[in-house]
Order: sequence, then structure tokens, then C-alpha cells
Amino acid sequence: MKIAVAIAFILIIGSLGAAFFFLMRDKGRSNNTVRALAVRVALSITLFLLILLAYQLGYIHPTGIRNG
Repeated sequence: MKIAVAIAFILIIGSLGAAFFFLMRDKGRSNNTVRALAVRVALSITLFLLILLAYQLGYIHPTGIRNG
């Protein structure tokens, strides 16, 4: 599960970088920036749902914070 989350974060950061690249190169004249940001949002939502599903299925458990 840790590897899947790490890969998802790398893909999200890569999509954000691609959006920045297209924004600087195209100066906002094409839809590439919007498309890259849409991919980033889709990946973020998918990661969130994957973590919720893993919790519901018992693959991950909350650890909590101990007081004392």
C-alpha cells in the first residue's frame, strides 16, 4: 500500500509539473494546462478513494497519537 501511495504522489507532482510547463510554454493559449490539471485532480480523488477503500477493507489501520 505504501508503494501505491508513493507512486500516486509522484504522478500527482508530475502532472502538476506538466501543467506548469504547459502554462509557461503555451502562455495559456492551448488546453494542455487545463488537461494536466484535470489529470492531477482525478489522480488526487482516486488516491483519496483508494485510501478510504483500503481502510474499509482493513488493509490499513489508524495508529492514533498517544498522550503520555
